[in-house]
Amino acid sequence: MNYLRGFLPWIAFAIVSSSGWQWGAAAGLVTAVALLIKERTAGTAGESLILEFSTAGFFTALTALAFALPHSALQDFGGAMSLGWLALTAWATLAVGRPFTTGIAKRQAPPEVWNTPVFRHINVAITAAWAAAFTLAAAALAVADANHLGSGVTTAIQVAGFALPAAFTARYPDRVRARHTKAAH
Repeated sequence: MNYLRGFLPWIAFAIVSSSGWQWGAAAGLVTAVALLIKERTAGTAGESLILEFSTAGFFTALTALAFALPHSALQDFGGAMSLGWLALTAWATLAVGRPFTTGIAKRQAPPEVWNTPVFRHINVAITAAWAAAFTLAAAALAVADANHLGSGVTTAIQVAGFALPAAFTARYPDRVRARHTKAAH
């Protein structure tokens, strides 16, 4: 569950945004920078921090926008923009052949499996699951926000956008490894 640490700035943004989107964006930025500093000081490799670097970039831009244009209509679409950014990040890492989950998985997996086809397959599938979930949740949130469906609907969408791929991430590697082990025997 180490990958969940990378989502702390997004959680801070969601919680603090109830006090104003500027403060939510600032909370996300402060959390993202603190997380990056903590991880880099601990010696975490840059490839393991793709999500964190992307998050810091997003919150830098959002904080500047939110304070420059505090009454912008975009404030009503914070969740959709956040999940849209995460979707773009995940899809981009797949497009360049470096799924964002690979660096995270390397913190947990032994080095001897890092270059195996199974390890690569697992990370491509997990990153694709996150990318798809973020994309669908961003679209659903944009529709919900545009139609003023309320926080109950948007909260459910956001929870599903994280819970479903998290459940997949927790179960999928073991299933693939078991299938691979069975096929090898």
